[in-house]
Amino acid sequence: MRRIVLLLFLVLPACRAEPRDAQAATPPGTHVDSILPPEEEQRRFRAGLEDPGVLAGGAESREALVRAFVRAAERADTTAVRRMILSRAEFAYLYYPSSEFTHPPKRLSPALLWFLTMQESEKGIGRLFARRGGRPLGYVSSRCAPAPRVEGENRLWDRCTVTLREGKTERLFGTIVERDGRFKFVSYQNEY
Repeated sequence: MRRIVLLLFLVLPACRAEPRDAQAATPPGTHVDSILPPEEEQRRFRAGLEDPGVLAGGAESREALVRAFVRAAERADTTAVRRMILSRAEFAYLYYPSSEFTHPPKRLSPALLWFLTMQESEKGIGRLFARRGGRPLGYVSSRCAPAPRVEGENRLWDRCTVTLREGKTERLFGTIVERDGRFKFVSYQNEY
């Protein structure tokens, strides 16, 4: 163990140091930025994806989407849950370009935002299925913010909660996107 710690102590500083030639080539006070322009980030993120044009699957109303989600949770049906959330292509072409994350101060690359969104979704749906999946939830109703946020052609319904028969109100999923009369989940991030 001591050898590994000593090796890391000696090697890590060398990994961070710039070669002398690189230091000489960069005049003092020059800022070197390796971040790609937003257009290039989008182009790279879209590589291999086709523009879907519209949201596929999902539901024709917010209520229908929530009810389908509740049924899927009651069956612990991961296939159904996957059909209700934005695909990578829908995210790349329909959601991200007009999202608040394309401009400062919230700007994130599409790849990073997709990664974070999917990571939170996986955690959220995993927790929900582990704690409540496979048994009746006793769905009564759902409610979201009184008005959607509008980003381009997207209407985003936030702060959605579900009321269950036992009187509990819970947040089982994240934002719902509405576009051209179709509804899908952006994320399954929840409070579990």
